[in-house]
Amino acid sequence: MNTDEHNELPEETPPIPTPPPPSPADWQSNRLDLSVVTDTVDRIRAELQKVIIGQHETVDLLLAGLFTSGHVLIEGVPGIAKTLTAKLLAQTMEAGFSRIQFTPDLMPTDVVGTTVFNLKTSEFSFSQGPIFSNIILIDEINRSPAKTQAALFEVMEEYQVTMDGTTYPMDFPFFVVATQNPIEQEGTYKLPEAQLDRFLFKINMEYPNLEEEKAILYRFRKDFRITQSDQVAKVCEVETIRQCRDLIEQVLIKDELLDYIANIIYDTRNNGDLFLGASPRASLAIMKASKAMAAMNGRDFVTPDDIQAVAYPALNHRVILTPEREMEGYTSREVINDIIQKIEVPR
Repeated sequence: MNTDEHNELPEETPPIPTPPPPSPADWQSNRLDLSVVTDTVDRIRAELQKVIIGQHETVDLLLAGLFTSGHVLIEGVPGIAKTLTAKLLAQTMEAGFSRIQFTPDLMPTDVVGTTVFNLKTSEFSFSQGPIFSNIILIDEINRSPAKTQAALFEVMEEYQVTMDGTTYPMDFPFFVVATQNPIEQEGTYKLPEAQLDRFLFKINMEYPNLEEEKAILYRFRKDFRITQSDQVAKVCEVETIRQCRDLIEQVLIKDELLDYIANIIYDTRNNGDLFLGASPRASLAIMKASKAMAAMNGRDFVTPDDIQAVAYPALNHRVILTPEREMEGYTSREVINDIIQKIEVPR
């Protein structure tokens, strides 16, 4: 008797959506045509793979940042293609690109621009700096002094420059990719935590594995100057980026998943391993990025896997370990992973 009842239970109980994916019946009325997003991502990936070997996660996180109007900080040892990846990403787009090499003598006006006197008109006019572009690569951001860093972060936050009482808005898209070297500290200026918080992601680029290292050597053994980068074509227009952003905003995320994000962030503020927890900006970053990841994978709904995939790059620069944990050799990745594992996943 008990066996029969047990066998009949699945037929009498309506199906419960479990991630991934939710029951199609629950989402059928809210389907989005995400072909613009997936096609754009596939084309950009294909172009970058003409030169870049591996680094798939870095590329996806860069695209997520671009599509959600966020900014990205890439940290890694010299020579692992941080700058090259950012340059090639810009090369795939019909958009403006500028590169600024940060140095100790760089002034704020060298970044945002300055007022100059026009001898012909006898008037002052504003000469725009290199920050006035669509995709901006900041090389070695921690080599510039605090006042120059502050000028950059003001533009990143407000998407505008104010000079002599006049406001100059930035064009769409406005996407900053900054790089820094984690092992060389001489002559550098560490970014304050409040400024690090302005970045949607901090990507820690790792060394390639053995097979990828071999592939790099095979690919460039007859191409010392990396001329293959000239083959990277422009496959994405500004309007396409706008369409992707608008579609990603419409991706569905259930209340239970919003609560899941909030629980993760709240735990960082009440965790004995952390001296500083994440801000509400971190919650918004994870929500936006998880929507982007879902759309880039062809889904118009967010799953816990999307949230977990972006949690570390969205949090690792926003939390600070306690001195005790640092002395014991703990890393922010271990603490963030522990938090994710202990928070109950919505079902």
